[in-house]
Amino acid sequence: MLTFADLLEALTTVRPANATAIITEAAIDSRQVIPGSLFVAIPGEKVDGHDYIADAFKRGASFALIQKDVDASFPTLDLRGSLSADTPLQQDAPPSAGSGQGLCLRVDNTVSALQQVARFWRRKLNLRVIGITGSVGKSTTKETVAEVLGVRYRTLKNPGNLNNEIGLPLTILRLGAGYERAVLEMGFYVPGEIQFLCDIALPQIGVVSNVGTVHAERAGSQEAIARGKSELIQSLPEDGVAILNFDDPWVRKMEEKTKARVFFYGLSPEANLWADQIEGLGLDGIRFRLHYRGEVLHTRVPMIGRHSIHTVLRAASVGLNDGLSWQEIIEGLSHGNAQLRLVAVRTTIGALILDDTYNASPESMLAALNLLDELDGRKVAVLGDMLELGPYERQGHEMVGLRTAQVAKVLLTLGPRAHMIAEAARRAGMKPANILEFESQEPIVDWLNKNLTSNDTVLIKGSHGLRMDRITAALEVRS
Repeated sequence: MLTFADLLEALTTVRPANATAIITEAAIDSRQVIPGSLFVAIPGEKVDGHDYIADAFKRGASFALIQKDVDASFPTLDLRGSLSADTPLQQDAPPSAGSGQGLCLRVDNTVSALQQVARFWRRKLNLRVIGITGSVGKSTTKETVAEVLGVRYRTLKNPGNLNNEIGLPLTILRLGAGYERAVLEMGFYVPGEIQFLCDIALPQIGVVSNVGTVHAERAGSQEAIARGKSELIQSLPEDGVAILNFDDPWVRKMEEKTKARVFFYGLSPEANLWADQIEGLGLDGIRFRLHYRGEVLHTRVPMIGRHSIHTVLRAASVGLNDGLSWQEIIEGLSHGNAQLRLVAVRTTIGALILDDTYNASPESMLAALNLLDELDGRKVAVLGDMLELGPYERQGHEMVGLRTAQVAKVLLTLGPRAHMIAEAARRAGMKPANILEFESQEPIVDWLNKNLTSNDTVLIKGSHGLRMDRITAALEVRS
């Protein structure tokens, strides 16, 4: 595991012999500190981590990275100056949990120091890293790939959405010598970000799901998004593997940008691994055939929605390129623990609610509507604004409205942008009386409570900023 000596060597190039304390993991939230942690105090716009150093030490942190003056009662080692191998250290063993004792380490910038330590630690570890990016589906892909690899290898993945310049280094510092694989989701917001993450993580396998319009408001265009996602593929070594979506033309073209071996997956026989005869079984999963090197495999997995076949293909592609047998791959796919964001619950009268409110883009909205189309009963779509679409805002919302008119009997919208969904649904022939537009959650909850029947299936989806999960919370049965 990471030690105090490793931390000092990473930040100063000096490795004092008496710095023997073990660092269990790193945290930027004092509430997440466990005994032996490194607390990283990051100054933010609303919250300054330096204000929580005492709480972090009380919870058992051994060290705190700081970049500002703190309470003089905290022992502090200034790493901005010179440090020698015989520098006296006040912390060569972890303090007892809850003692409130710990050592502050002063650096110029705590985020940069965290990244520097993670970069150093990654290069000390003998393991294989799988990097995953894409506009839609990267989190589910990360979970599924980790399930598959976990059948054979001790595997770590980034928890939640810790996929950026802070979250990824925090994940790497959780790696110990016993880990054999790390599955790391990599988010993209600005050019150069994924390249920076790859410089820290050194992935040997890179997976790209797709190039959509999400974050176009910041990135500028689909072409710019594709360039950003391709940074993962460009960062792979010659003996690495680029796993690319043959069905997405933007991703398919990334073949030209990597020196690694390319492995295509998709629904076309031209891909290395492809699927057909895909059948949606509603909440019971999907059934399909896989084709690989002349082999044909009939199988079923508990992932919901026909669109999940691409997640299956991505995870199976990683498994095949990491030496797993089909038996191991199917075992991992059958765990059914990866699809964490779509939740199916019942209301008090028995209506089925599909809560897919974590986030929304045109691509994920269409996939959710396709799932709704597979299910029985009267279909009700409760759809909210999709944020950060930039120049694709109108096109994206109208695409969703057109598909909604084909799938749903009733449409309820939330937010000013979702009016475009309603307009497109009306133009596509949906009865105006079945389209209701709202600006807040409460009247939506009231309408659903008064009008739902036990035969109804309701999809609730919108960008996370709208907090549409509160609609589900107001409707679901409490045990």
